[in-house]
Amino acid sequence: MQATDIAPAPAIPPRPTLRFLFAHPAHLIALGFGSGLPRRAPGTVGTLWGWVAYLVMERFLSTATIGWVILASLPIGWWACTVTARHLKIADPGCVVWDEIVAFWLILWLVLPGGLLAQIIAFALFRYFDAAKPGPVGWADRLFKQRDTDMGALRWRAAGFGILFDDIVAAFCTLLVIAAWRFWFQ
Repeated sequence: MQATDIAPAPAIPPRPTLRFLFAHPAHLIALGFGSGLPRRAPGTVGTLWGWVAYLVMERFLSTATIGWVILASLPIGWWACTVTARHLKIADPGCVVWDEIVAFWLILWLVLPGGLLAQIIAFALFRYFDAAKPGPVGWADRLFKQRDTDMGALRWRAAGFGILFDDIVAAFCTLLVIAAWRFWFQ
């Protein structure tokens, strides 16, 4: 084996900073207004931020208006995730948490009004489906998964859509489990 046969180790991507967060409106959205900046468990932190943001929206907006906010958040999120991933030069950056936020908003919008226990169960189920990616969530994740190794060949719009898609599927799986539970046990 020659030295030229060995592929160079991929560079560890830099963590986004506050400067990066505020450098472009898409970064602010995709990084969940800063909730994606922690080094550990940014998806969980982003989901928690989404939970709190939803509870604030619920106090001031009607259920129908929240539905419109969620609907508008999907194409805006697609744009923001695409731009941010391209700027970070990573197809699916872990710091991008808008996908967790909008997916969890969808869950809460359909589950509430429910008590704190229902919200905690919804949170735990969603985090399980999003992190473990069983069944259809893994399929959705692989469907748009692209390698970061060939930056010139990356289709950034597909990458941005893929960032959102697997979390929307995780949200539907969460809602399916909750609906099945309610059907069988209530």
